[in-house]
Amino acid sequence: MPRYRFDLSYNGSNYFGWQRQPKQISVQEEIESALTRLNSDQSVQVVGCGRTDTGVHAYHYVMHADLPAEVDEHQFVFKLNRMLPDGIAIQSMKLVSGEFHARFGATKRTYRYFIHQQKDPFHYPLSWYFQQELDFEAMNHAAALLIGRKDFTSFSKLHTDVKTNICDVSSAKWTRTDDSKLYFEISADRFLRNMVRATVGTLLDVGLKKISPEDILTILEKKDRGEASISVPPQGLFLWKIEY
Repeated sequence: MPRYRFDLSYNGSNYFGWQRQPKQISVQEEIESALTRLNSDQSVQVVGCGRTDTGVHAYHYVMHADLPAEVDEHQFVFKLNRMLPDGIAIQSMKLVSGEFHARFGATKRTYRYFIHQQKDPFHYPLSWYFQQELDFEAMNHAAALLIGRKDFTSFSKLHTDVKTNICDVSSAKWTRTDDSKLYFEISADRFLRNMVRATVGTLLDVGLKKISPEDILTILEKKDRGEASISVPPQGLFLWKIEY
């Protein structure tokens, strides 16, 4: 069966994450349902580049699927997008080797978390309103301490089924786009469940001067989720880029 790579994006506001699950609507379920109907009700399953939690978005997401036969890619994308809800958009698809794997082949993942500090109803669904004054320089000092190959147990959801909590972070930085908008971007070879949201929450505590930038190192060393701050809400989080 020919294997295709799909690049897509989705607004996660109305979904219980990427992964199919019982009694809850997911992005994967919507796509698999549309693909199955598009292939004359022959069951089609997709493999995604990773999970996103409830309410989290993807600016760039990659999945692969084995289709019953080769297709006209342009026409297939056009038809698939017509069948999918407005919150999910297929950007492109292409025929790939049967060895291509959307999840295990990814070498780097990048997330962004968006914050707006002036109340704006048009930003709310895709950004978190946080009005308190922040020490931007201190947050970037702390963010830089995350870079490297480290154990992120303190920033991970408890009791997850993973073999290791080691992640190799290649970059971590806050950026201001104007006086009232900023975002945090972090890239790594892999991420743990809830890792970005817990990291952002802890960096905001640095910005609020509740903890010092160097406390980040102590939190990492403790390998205890209770040492880090609370997780920020999901609506500001985007899976931003997948690299292979």
